[in-house]
Amino acid sequence: MRSAFAAYARDHEAASIRRCWSTWNVLCTFLYTSEQLAATPMQLVGRPKLARPLPKALPRTAVQALLETVARDEGSKRQTDWAERDLALILTVLLAGLRSEELRLADIGDIRTTDNRAATIHVRGKGGKERSVPIEAELLSVIEAYLDSRAIRFPGGTKRKAGDSTSALSRWPARSPLFVGRDGERITRGTLQSRIKRSFKRAGPEAQPVPGALVHGLRHTYATELAGADVSVYTLMKLLGHESMTTSQRYVTAAGTETRSAAARNGLYALIPGCANDADLEIWLDRDS
Repeated sequence: MRSAFAAYARDHEAASIRRCWSTWNVLCTFLYTSEQLAATPMQLVGRPKLARPLPKALPRTAVQALLETVARDEGSKRQTDWAERDLALILTVLLAGLRSEELRLADIGDIRTTDNRAATIHVRGKGGKERSVPIEAELLSVIEAYLDSRAIRFPGGTKRKAGDSTSALSRWPARSPLFVGRDGERITRGTLQSRIKRSFKRAGPEAQPVPGALVHGLRHTYATELAGADVSVYTLMKLLGHESMTTSQRYVTAAGTETRSAAARNGLYALIPGCANDADLEIWLDRDS
């Protein structure tokens, strides 16, 4: 069997060899359990390891087109349009690097503000592991604008009226879901995927999602931006919630600085509507060339 696979491997790719191995493994296991073979030989036949592809990020021009498309829906009277929420969803992934399930399970009380109008998001990650991700005042303002629009749609869910002097965050119960659907309940996986997919589709050919990674492609973009800003492997591991630095190493090109300052250097902050002048944006976009 080893000789047969060695001959097959001479003119076939690794993926084809693995598929062939799996087919024979199923057959040999069946014959073994049927007592037609004394043992299955496939455990002694090696399989080639597939090269793990590097994470792909969105070009900055694609991010800009995506955000501008979503922002154009602000003020829309259509019930299905909710630009404030969709913009907050996309920017929270781009600027905090949350996984889709982490985004879904986040509560309003998980956002904890600091004295300088920045904040941290307390994230419940994979395997029950928790982490805190710093965000800057610009993203906090986008989230608060979304919560203000949500108070208009669902006034019964707030603790206080929208007209009082408290912040948008404090008007909501801490256990209230951060992102909700049109019914006011915690956003579903399907809604999250469909809203981001719709945003990409409406943005046109200038903003194509990462193949096979719709929401996760935004997270890859977050990590790639920080890696390009010389963030250390350890810091990136903490921000992304990776179990090992080996995973984070795929993003990193050089050592960097502390968590708060590293997260603040994410160049995607320049794309929040109204937060950067044209000159700053042009300089930032030129980094792609």
